[in-house]
Amino acid sequence: MKETIKANQEENEFLEQLDAQLGGNMSDEAVETLKNKLEEDEYQKITRINNPRLYNFPAQHIELCTPKKVFVCTDSAEDLKYIRETSIRNGEEIEVAPEGHTIHFDAYGDQGRDKAHTNILVTDGIDLGESISTRNRDQGYTEVHEILTGIMKGRELFVRFFCLGPTNSEFSMPCVQITDSAYVAHSEDLLYRQGYEEFIRQGSSARFFKFVHSQGEVDERNVSKNLDKRRIYIDITEDTVYSTNTQYGGNTIGLKKLAMRLAIRRASEEGWLTEHMLVMGIHGPNNRVTYFSGAYPSMCGKTSTAMLEGETIVGDDIAYLRKNDGQVRAVNVEKGMFGIIQGVNEKDDPIQWQALKNPGEIIISNVLYDDNGDFYWTEMGTAIPEKGNNHSGEWFNGKKDGKEKEIPCSHPNARFTLDLNILPNLDPTLDDPKGVVVSGVVYGGRDSDTCVPVEEAFDWVHGIITKGAALESETTAATLGKEGVREFNPMSNLDFLSVPIGRYIQDNLDFGKGLNNPPAIFSVNYFITGKDGQFLNEKNDKKVWFKWMELRVNGEVETIETPTGRIPKYADLAPIFKTVLQHEYTMDEYKEQFTVRIPEHLAKIERITKIYQTQVSDTPKILFETLEAQKQRLLTAKEKYGEYISPDRL
Repeated sequence: MKETIKANQEENEFLEQLDAQLGGNMSDEAVETLKNKLEEDEYQKITRINNPRLYNFPAQHIELCTPKKVFVCTDSAEDLKYIRETSIRNGEEIEVAPEGHTIHFDAYGDQGRDKAHTNILVTDGIDLGESISTRNRDQGYTEVHEILTGIMKGRELFVRFFCLGPTNSEFSMPCVQITDSAYVAHSEDLLYRQGYEEFIRQGSSARFFKFVHSQGEVDERNVSKNLDKRRIYIDITEDTVYSTNTQYGGNTIGLKKLAMRLAIRRASEEGWLTEHMLVMGIHGPNNRVTYFSGAYPSMCGKTSTAMLEGETIVGDDIAYLRKNDGQVRAVNVEKGMFGIIQGVNEKDDPIQWQALKNPGEIIISNVLYDDNGDFYWTEMGTAIPEKGNNHSGEWFNGKKDGKEKEIPCSHPNARFTLDLNILPNLDPTLDDPKGVVVSGVVYGGRDSDTCVPVEEAFDWVHGIITKGAALESETTAATLGKEGVREFNPMSNLDFLSVPIGRYIQDNLDFGKGLNNPPAIFSVNYFITGKDGQFLNEKNDKKVWFKWMELRVNGEVETIETPTGRIPKYADLAPIFKTVLQHEYTMDEYKEQFTVRIPEHLAKIERITKIYQTQVSDTPKILFETLEAQKQRLLTAKEKYGEYISPDRL
C-alpha cells in the first residue's frame, strides 16, 4: 500500500510538471484550434474542464480527421437525447417495437472482434510474450494516422466524456472518446457512467484514457465499407485506443475490452486488479447478501450466472478490485450490459426476456425484424418469420451467403445493449464509490471430463494457480466449428492482457498478501458429463452451487477434502436442491457429479505445466511447485483409492 501511495504521489508530481509545460505552446495551439474549429457553445463546454492535457487530444484529431461539425456532449438530458436522435436520423439505428428499442446492423463480416487486426503497440525492448498480439508502435501509429487522415470529412465528430467505475471514487477512471458514429456514442451512454462532471471534478489531476474511433466510409445501408482497413490498436505508451473502419461494439466501444488492456497495465503498476469478472450478490439466510466475483470464458454461462433469478447483479463483465483495510472491494467498471441475445428465452432467462419485450431504451444488433417492427433471434423459443431484414440485407428462410453457407435469422454474436437500471434484479450497490466487499472469487470453464461442479481451493495461492492460472475451456461447434478443443485461458483474460502472462499471474498472487481474510476461491463447471456423454448438471443447478458457496464463505457448512480442493457434503446440498429447485437430489447424482477423476486431473496438470514451461518465459516458480504438489496428492490418492474416487469414500 505504501508503494502504491508513493507511486501516486510521483504520478501527481509528474502531471503537475506536464501541465506547467503545456501551459506554453502546445496548450495554446490546441486552444486556438478548438476556438477556430468549434462553435462557441461547444468551445465553452470543453474549456470548462481545467486540464491543458485534455485540450490537445480533440484538437489534434479534429485537425487530422477533418469533420464537418463537432458536438461536445456534457451529459445533460438534452445532449444525450441529441446523440440518440442523431443515430436514428443517420440511419445507424432503426426504431422498432417495443417503445424505446432500436436495431443496429453491422456490415456483413463485421459482427465480431477482429483479433487479427487488434494489436497492442509497443516500443522497442518491450516483450509481452507470444500469446499477446503486438505491433511496433512507430509502424502502427503511422499506419492508423494515415487511415484517419480526412476520414470524417462531411460528418459530425462527437466528443464524449465517461467514467469507468463509480464517479467520485478511488476506482474512478476518466475517459474521453472521439467518434463519428452516433450509434457508438449512444451505446456508450447505456453502458458507461457519464463523466463530464468527473473531468471537471478532477481538473488538471485527471489521468485519463483516450479513444479515437471512425466507422469510415459507409454504404447505402450505413455500415462500414472498407473492412480491409479495419484496425484496432492499443497504444500503451499514450493510454490511447484507435479503432477504424468498423462498427461492431467489441471493436468500437473502446471503453470495454480495449480500455481493459490499458487498465490491466495500470493496475499492474499500481497494485490492484482489472479482471474479466462478473460481480453479484447472493442472498443468504436472514436477508444476508454476500458478494462474489467470477471469471468465465465465452459461452460458459457468465451472463446467465450474473442474472440468476433471486439474486442481484452488480455487473456481468469487467471489474476493478482493490484492497482496502485488509478487504477486497470490487466495482463494476460499467453500468450496462452488452449481452449475447442468441438463446435468450422466456423460460430460462425471464429477466432479460422481459427487458427485451417491454418498453425501455435498448439497442439490439444484427437480429431480424419484420414490417411490423417486431424483432427475432435464433433459439428464442418462438416462431421465426419466413422473411424480413437482418445484417445480410433482405432475408428469407434458407438464404445463403457467397460461400453457400446458410444465413440464420440473427448472427450468432447478435447483441443487446441496455442500462442495468432497467432490470428489476439490479443490486443497490452498483454506484457505491466504495464498491462491495468480495467474499468469494469464482472461476468457471467448459469442461466435459475433469472438474466437479463446484470446489473450493485450499487457500489464495492454490486457488489463483489451480483454478485461475490453469483455467481451460473447451470450444463448441457453434463457435469454431470444432468441438471439444481445450483452450488455455488464464483467469479468462488471455485475450485482453497488456502485461506478460507471468507478471499477470504474479500480480494476482501478490494481491492476496496482506489481506485479513482473503476471499475464498472456487471453481465451477456447468458442463461435466457422464459415461454416456450427457450433462450431469441441469442448466439451473448453478443456483444451488452459488447458494452453497454463500453458506460456505459465511462458515455455515463443512467440506470434504480431496486432492484438488474442498467439495460440498451431500447432506448440505440436498436441502438446497429441495428449497431452490424443488428437486429431490439423490446420493447417486451426488456421487456421479463429485467423483474425483484422477487420470483427467493428471493430464490437465501435464498440459498446463507444459504451457507455462514452453510458452511463458516469466512464470513464477510457485506455480510449478503448486501444480507438482497437486500432482503428488493425486498420485497418493490413486494408490489408496484407485483412479476414480467417489466422494463418500473420502
